[in-house]
Amino acid sequence: MESNEFKIGTKVEHPQFGTGIITKVTLTTYTVFFLNKGDKEIAVSFQGLKLVAPSNLSDEGGSGSGSGVSLQDLEKVFTNVLRRYADFPEIVELGDKWKKGLMILKPGDHTLKPKEIPVESFFHKVVMVRDRLRVLEQRINSNEALSDEEKVGLQQYITRCYGSLTTFNVLFKYKQQYFVGEKGEQE
Repeated sequence: MESNEFKIGTKVEHPQFGTGIITKVTLTTYTVFFLNKGDKEIAVSFQGLKLVAPSNLSDEGGSGSGSGVSLQDLEKVFTNVLRRYADFPEIVELGDKWKKGLMILKPGDHTLKPKEIPVESFFHKVVMVRDRLRVLEQRINSNEALSDEEKVGLQQYITRCYGSLTTFNVLFKYKQQYFVGEKGEQE
C-alpha cells in the first residue's frame, strides 16, 4: 500500500487497536485516534496497518490544514459519530483526587458496622447508570411507534434523572462529561 494513501482523515484498521482515524502524519509516524485507546503513534514502516476508507480531506494547504478544521475538532466529531452509531462506550475518567479513595457509609445506629466502598467501584456504577440513560434516550428517539409528543415527555423525565445525578459531578475528571439537568440545558 502506498504511504501517500495514509493521510489525515484516512480510516485504518490496526490488528491490535481496531479501527481508527489518522489525525497526524510525520515522515516516520502516523498518529491514529482509536476511540477506546486514544491517540497511538504508529510507525510508517508498520506493515499491519490496513486502509479501510481513504481521506476525503483536500490536500490544499498541506494535509488538509486549509480546511479551517483543527485535528481536535475532527477527533470530537469522529468520537461523537462512532459513539452514536457504533455503540462504543465513552471513556470516562474519575477525578484524580478520588483515585484509590474510599466511601464510608456510616449507619445512624452506632451498633451497626459501617460499609466501605472503593470510590472507583461507586464511580463505575454511576457511569453505567449514565450510559444506560443515554441508550434509553436513543431508543426513545428512534422509536417509530411513539409520537413526537410522547418522545418529548419521556425526554423530560430523562433530563430530570440527569438533574438528580448532578450531585455526582464532583467525581468526574472532565467537566464536559458532567450530568446536566434542565437548568444546565437552558444556559
